[in-house]
Amino acid sequence: MNILLVDDEPVQRQILKDFLEERGYKVVEAEDGHQAISIFKKQFIPLVLLDHRMPGMTGDEVLKELKKINPLVKVIMITAYGAIDTAVKVMKLGAFDFLEKPVDLNELLKKIDKALEDVEIEKDIKELTIDKEPETSQNSFSFIGKSSAIKEAISIAKRIAPTSWPVLIYGETGTGKELMARLIHELSPRKSSPFVAINCATFSENLFESELFGHIKGAFTGANKDKRGLFEEANGGTIFLDEVGEIPISLQAKLLRVLQEQTILRVGSTRPIKIDVRVISATNRNLKEMIKQGKFRQDLYYRLNVFELTLPPLRERKEDIPELVKYFIKKYSNREITVSSSALDFLIKYNWPGNIRELEHVIQRTVTLARGVVLKESDFCLDYEELDESYSSLQQRLEAIEKKEILKALEKTNWVQTRAAERLGISERVLRYKMKKFGIKKSTN
Repeated sequence: MNILLVDDEPVQRQILKDFLEERGYKVVEAEDGHQAISIFKKQFIPLVLLDHRMPGMTGDEVLKELKKINPLVKVIMITAYGAIDTAVKVMKLGAFDFLEKPVDLNELLKKIDKALEDVEIEKDIKELTIDKEPETSQNSFSFIGKSSAIKEAISIAKRIAPTSWPVLIYGETGTGKELMARLIHELSPRKSSPFVAINCATFSENLFESELFGHIKGAFTGANKDKRGLFEEANGGTIFLDEVGEIPISLQAKLLRVLQEQTILRVGSTRPIKIDVRVISATNRNLKEMIKQGKFRQDLYYRLNVFELTLPPLRERKEDIPELVKYFIKKYSNREITVSSSALDFLIKYNWPGNIRELEHVIQRTVTLARGVVLKESDFCLDYEELDESYSSLQQRLEAIEKKEILKALEKTNWVQTRAAERLGISERVLRYKMKKFGIKKSTN
């Protein structure tokens, strides 16, 4: 694995180079930022060790340029001892990590191992989803973020993908269960074969068997010709059973038989058809509790749950929200729109009951309606009941609701303050006071 070492001190470069090459790494040296960028453009280098203080281009400037060339590059910045402000700054600029001088070589190895582990995961999923699938609400985002929860989920997916065993994905609505199923499929030997997604909650009990297993001509009224079922369509590939807990108990035995025998029977037919399909299922329900209630077969559960994977809700990976917000703004706006620090803090404190899907829709709606290029807290229409209790006192929460209602009244009256005040049941003088207090201004953009 290539590592680019950028430092203007020859002795420091030699020490680090010798240490890393003894451990099997190939080290490419650069004595300044311009040389580093020139080298970086000519060859693939996944990891850069970058000195922060150098003559000419600073480490910050080099970091920005490297990120423009390859946003996925991992940069470990080497900073002066005790320069905490600098460390925080470079992390905000996109550095993967930082090390203080004098460099602790054992600590350096740990950080390199962690960075290269991330490189391997990203390499596996770099062509997934966005470039290969149509944009829908379920697969229009990739697994963006650096949270340990997401990294762990991707790591598990990577390990189980080469097998053909069934996988059961748990997660709340909007956490990306179908995207995870697609990831497993894309990393598997079946990736060139079909991926067929089914929402089990959308089929009536009468249609379920016909849709999954097909039917022959004359099997029932309206069956004018033979029809292949979705299991046949997925033959050789992967079938994704979303909301598997919604399958009626009366039909679960038929699905169990397919999983056990790897054969299907079209409705109306007695001729079994052999299939080779990997089954990935997903649910937001507690299947073990459903088993106790007699609503889900235990034998089917164990057939589906050879491997189990849980996707965390967005409220448990809030460190990923800033990166997701940037991604969705870029996706839904052709303008250079940013988010104020107070607004971003507001988004982070929100609990996101609809998870990433809700975040995507909120950003889509907000950038579409935004008058300015800097999004403020007041631009986001969210349910204040879902704010973290730590976000504010009761008084602050009430003020947030009051601000929301004032904005709503102003927008409905085209910002005519007299009419807005009447709508709110307050005087125009009180309205002007409240607007000043909450910093509410009509955008001129």
